[in-house]
Formats: sequence, structure tokens, C-alpha cells
Amino acid sequence: MPSTEERLSPERPPSARTPPAEAEAKTATGTGTATGTRTATGTATATATGTGSGTGTTTETGPGSEPPSTRTAPQVPTSTPRPRGRRRALLALFCAALMALHSLVPNTALNLGSLFQTVLPWTGLAVPLLLALAAVRRSRLAAVAVLAPALVWATLFGPALTGKRSAEAPGTTGLTVLGHNVDEANPDPAGTARALARADADVLALVELSEGSTPVYARELAATRPHHAVLGGVGLWSRHRLTAVAEVEIMPWTRALRATAETPEGPVAVYAAHLASVRVSGAGFTTARRNEAARKLAAALRAEAAPRVVVLGDFNGTYQDAALAPVTSQLRSAQREAGKGFGFTYPAAFPVVRIDDVLVKGVTPLASWTLPATGSDHRPVAARLRF
Repeated sequence: MPSTEERLSPERPPSARTPPAEAEAKTATGTGTATGTRTATGTATATATGTGSGTGTTTETGPGSEPPSTRTAPQVPTSTPRPRGRRRALLALFCAALMALHSLVPNTALNLGSLFQTVLPWTGLAVPLLLALAAVRRSRLAAVAVLAPALVWATLFGPALTGKRSAEAPGTTGLTVLGHNVDEANPDPAGTARALARADADVLALVELSEGSTPVYARELAATRPHHAVLGGVGLWSRHRLTAVAEVEIMPWTRALRATAETPEGPVAVYAAHLASVRVSGAGFTTARRNEAARKLAAALRAEAAPRVVVLGDFNGTYQDAALAPVTSQLRSAQREAGKGFGFTYPAAFPVVRIDDVLVKGVTPLASWTLPATGSDHRPVAARLRF
């Protein structure tokens, strides 16, 4: 028989009844605050503690539940990374521009333009150096940029590395000339003279003769070159008669002369010249006196009436030196037209520059070459010329 309490309580549906275990899990302490976790896995548990405000995280798993929400941190925009080796690539392009525009390098400070142009062929060493720097950096950009100086150098000097000697047809008329700075301090002028006598040259132009060595050269060369003229420290020895011998005033003392070689094929104006020396010092590349001598030599060449002109000697500068343009703009280098290689002449033991040359006008160089070292600090240069 139901109790009085049971009779007074309304009947609940079975599904709304709270299981005893769940009822025990519900606890309440304090007022108005709920912090907890609700997990739906077929049963529900809840815990309420604290006061104040309600915060919490709800995770539901089980049949029909939604996946938990995922919040992603905002993306920070990043800049595009720079290519590796940019500085090395710019250095390579700068080297290429410097080679290509070498004639524009000014001489306003320490005459660096002339110094750079003197050693211009050696700028090719920058190419393997730049490649090595690109390899260390592992930069394709820098490696590709090295193509620029390589192409410029090849354009400037590639032809010099190939033989340009022309075949001489039988019966060709011409002249073989040789120029040599014999070095006034030469310890063996007689040996140098004998070496020059063996060379197959019609005309010899010797500079830096001394009072003591001049008679030695005259004696040793008399048998094969009976005609000679010496003024100061420069002289000519020839198989052909020399006329109209005169000093060319390029410096306060005699450093150049001019004569006409009366060859069977016609007269040729031959100059023997020794421009002022240059020095590398704390003041830079001292070229003022040399440049002045070049301007005076250039004036004499402009006044030259002979159609065939040959200038041999020590120019103390290379054909590329823009400061020597007053001379080189009027004449052509036999080495550049008909030689093989750079034809370096100084210093004789290990030549690194070509400051001795054969310059011509009105004749065609067939061949140009450098002879073995003598007792001088310069090497002789020679050329075969066609009228």
C-alpha cells in the first residue's frame, strides 16, 4: 500500500528519473558560478564550484556530436627571401664594366687610369676568383654574373691569344725590324750585341745605350749592319743606308732620333724612341714626364711626310694606355695585328707587361714576335713588314 508521500508526489516518466549515481555526482557550493566540463558519452556529469562568473570548456564526444572547434593563430606576412650572392653578382658586373670602359678611367687621382690600363690583360684573373667566390656562396646568380667579365675580357684579348701571322708570298717586298732596350747597366753588352747580330733583322733600333757600351755594339754589329747612327742614348743599325738622321726632341736630353732607311723597295722613316720612365710610389703612378714626351713625339709624327713610318722603342707604357693616345692613335701595333699572345717584354726574367713595341703606318705587319732575354732587363721585339 503506497505511503502518504508517494500518493502526494506526481508520477514521473521513467526517462526523466535521475539515476542515483548521477544524482550523487551533482554537488553545489556557493552561488551563481559554474566552471566545469561537460562530456557527452551517453551519460552526463556536471560539477559546479566557485562564485562570480561562468567560464569553461565543453567537449562533446559520442554519436551525433560536432568536432571540437580549432582556432588558428593569425598568419604573419613574410617578405620574399633575397637571392643568394647578390653582392658577388654586383661585383662581377662592376668588374665587367671596368674592363669594357677602361679607356674612361680617369688619371685625375694618382694616375690610376694609366696604371690600370698597363695591367689590363691581367684583369682576366678576376674571372676564376669571382667563380670561386660564387662557389663558396653556392650562388647560381653570382656564377651566372661571372659570364659578363669573362665575355668582356674575351672580346678584348681573345684575338691576341690566336696566331695572326700572315703567309709571305714568294717575292714579297718588305722589311724586318727589331727594337731593344739594351739597359745601360747591362753586364754583358757584347753578348747582347752578338745575340742581336744573329737575329734576322734589316734594321735595329737600340735605346738606353751608354758611353761605354756604344762602341761594343758598333764593333759587334758592323759586319752585318754597316750603316749606323747614334745620338745620345739611342741608335740605329741597318743593312741599308741611313739618311736624314736627326734628333727628335722629346726630352731635355736626347731620347729619340729619326732616320730614313733607303731600302731597295723604297724609303722608310724609322724612329728609335725611349719615353721617360714611370714609377709606382706613394704619389701614385708618376707619368707626367712620359706623357709630355709622348705628346712631343706625336707632334713629330704628325709632321712626318714619309708615307711609310716605323717607330721602335721603349714607350714605358702599353698600347692600351689612354695617355699614349697621341702616339697610338696615329700608328698601329704590329703585335696586335700579326703577333701571337701578349708579347710581354718587361721585366725580362718574368715579363708581365708589353712596354716595348713596334708601331707602324703605311706598311702591313706580316708577323710580330718577342725574342729571348739577353743581358738586359727588357726583351727585344721584332716584326716583319710588307710594303
